[in-house]
Amino acid sequence: MSKVTYLTKEGLDKLHKELDQLRTVERPAISQMIAEARDKGDLSENAEYDAAKEAQGMLEMKIVKLENTIAMARIIDESRIDTDRVQILNKVKIKNKTNNAMMEYTIVAESEANLKEGKLSIGTPIAKALLGKKEGESVEVQIPSGSVTFEIIKISR
Repeated sequence: MSKVTYLTKEGLDKLHKELDQLRTVERPAISQMIAEARDKGDLSENAEYDAAKEAQGMLEMKIVKLENTIAMARIIDESRIDTDRVQILNKVKIKNKTNNAMMEYTIVAESEANLKEGKLSIGTPIAKALLGKKEGESVEVQIPSGSVTFEIIKISR
């Protein structure tokens, strides 16, 4: 059973575009590869055919997963986001208490995560530790090399 995924309208649109690309471009291309490999003769010894069939299986799995994600997606009304406590779609400014480095992230669904854009997946250890906390609170995050303490400086939309 799939779980509900909370997305922005922009994030859902991105998933729809990706699904459309897989269905209209990649699926026909793989079908063409299978047809060409089949035309080459004996399928029992045809590596191209086997590779194309495997690629088709992987593509179909990806399509089904994307369809399930879209079916279970719920769009979040950004105007109703509360900034009293950290939650999904909040922009959070935090300070690393060890080296005083300031960072700012927007907590987003896993499918929208992009560190270059400052979008941190809700499934990351930092986001999990921040969820439900208020400005001024400190959180300790376990990382592979030990632990880091962050102070929440500001929560906004």
